[in-house]
Amino acid sequence: MNRKTLWLRAAAPVAVLALSLTACGGGDSTGKAKSSTGKLQEDKAESSRELATGESATSPFKEDDGKVTYSVVAQKIDVGTEADTKKMVDDPARAKGFVPAVAHVKYTHKGGSVVSSYPSVGENVEIYADGRRGTILIGAADDAPGCESDTDIENWKKGQSHVLCETYMVPKGAKELAVHWAAEDDGEPYVWTFQNS
Repeated sequence: MNRKTLWLRAAAPVAVLALSLTACGGGDSTGKAKSSTGKLQEDKAESSRELATGESATSPFKEDDGKVTYSVVAQKIDVGTEADTKKMVDDPARAKGFVPAVAHVKYTHKGGSVVSSYPSVGENVEIYADGRRGTILIGAADDAPGCESDTDIENWKKGQSHVLCETYMVPKGAKELAVHWAAEDDGEPYVWTFQNS
């Protein structure tokens, strides 16, 4: 797993970044992450589709311009440090004990409608740490090395690929990280697992 030192992205002022500790992973006022527990999480885990590192999934996806078939593969997860966390969030005290994790996911247009702009395919990504969903970092820039911005993508045609990234906060020292991607919000996810060294 690669570790990046350049986490503070010049294009995203710290004031814009906000650690969401409610809807996406949850948390309490001390910044300790909570994930959904109980039957819903167990059912989701049982119904997931595990893929090997480098293995892609092919799935239809509904974009604004129509249905597109994508090949999807999680390439890696870059994990930062607590110092990176302090630079990235507006309230470092709430994120104590957490580090940023950036999932790099490659999407290849295999057929269907041309995506004129603002593809949505990268929105259904979640990062799990040791089996628990992390907390999404709202407002994190998507211009880390190797990442593209969905706002810059226009006229995405068959045969073209783009790497889109998503940033989550995960507990420092998590041993196993996983990228989940689903074609629908409540759909069965594809899962790629990475060991955090």
